Amino acid sequence: MTVPGTIYEAIGGQDTVDQIAKNLYKYVATEPILMEIFPPDLSEAERKQRLFLTQLFGGPQLYLEDRGHPMLRRRHLEFEVTDERKVLWLKCMNKSLEETGVEEPYRTAIFERLSKTAEHMVNTETNPIVPN
Repeated sequence: MTVPGTIYEAIGGQDTVDQIAKNLYKYVATEPILMEIFPPDLSEAERKQRLFLTQLFGGPQLYLEDRGHPMLRRRHLEFEVTDERKVLWLKCMNKSLEETGVEEPYRTAIFERLSKTAEHMVNTETNPIVPN
């Protein structure tokens, strides 16, 4: 039995990454609170996500070649990324991983890594409503 060297290889390579990104934005499109910070046409966001996930999972350095260093927090500063949006995005990603059929232990490893990244993206505090 050959053990894959990267998550990218273990989950099936580019076809699987492409499907994860496609499914992710299918779910993002159903979340009005997320869509407030996304353009109506999600095709470019999906393309960038494919590049990023490919690189993150140990595949070719497509994001670096196309966009330079990820600098994710800086690239997201123009958007109000709240805890609520982080949770919704992660919910969409979890559904995407499930629908795509990513198996354990890779699914958990991917979700944990992306949870840390999503936490780092939060740049806007929301004020909780305090009853009088």
